[in-house]
Amino acid sequence: MHIQKITFGSGCFWCTEAIFQTLKGIKAVTSGYMGGKIKDPTYEQICTGDTGHAEVVEVEYDADEVSLDELLLIFFKTHDATSLNRQGNDVGTQYRSVIFYHTDMQKQHAEAMIKKLTDEQIYNKPIVTEISPVGEFYKAENYHQNYFADNSMKPYCAFVIQPKLNKFAKEFTGKIKPELL
Repeated sequence: MHIQKITFGSGCFWCTEAIFQTLKGIKAVTSGYMGGKIKDPTYEQICTGDTGHAEVVEVEYDADEVSLDELLLIFFKTHDATSLNRQGNDVGTQYRSVIFYHTDMQKQHAEAMIKKLTDEQIYNKPIVTEISPVGEFYKAENYHQNYFADNSMKPYCAFVIQPKLNKFAKEFTGKIKPELL
């Protein structure tokens, strides 16, 4: 196994976590906060939008099973990368589109993916995804971990996350862990 990490922010971390947990080659997905100016932020603090942190997921993956480019494509196809500081009804800098790279190779691949998607005119607006070096990762409170799996019947999960997962599953069927099909 060739385990690597990359950190993504694409709106609410509950949605992002649920998507990446379904993928073959993913070893762990941890919800947390990154990119802010205070140490050990709480969910309540980052919800104000004043700390500078984004809701993120730290993704540990086996690079022999899933490529970085596949992860980047999934990241871009499962949120609105053209919407500044907003995903759906979630508004604020904590919901920004961001890739926190752990290696220079990840940075180069992220930049190349943005160029490719831009050149192919996949979106009708410019991509606003921030690409930043990894910073201090603060694990979110325990009740945020594995959120969809533990709370699939709650309204947000049923009406926001499940449709997103359904759409994702249609497009990426071959990438989903067989036990989840």
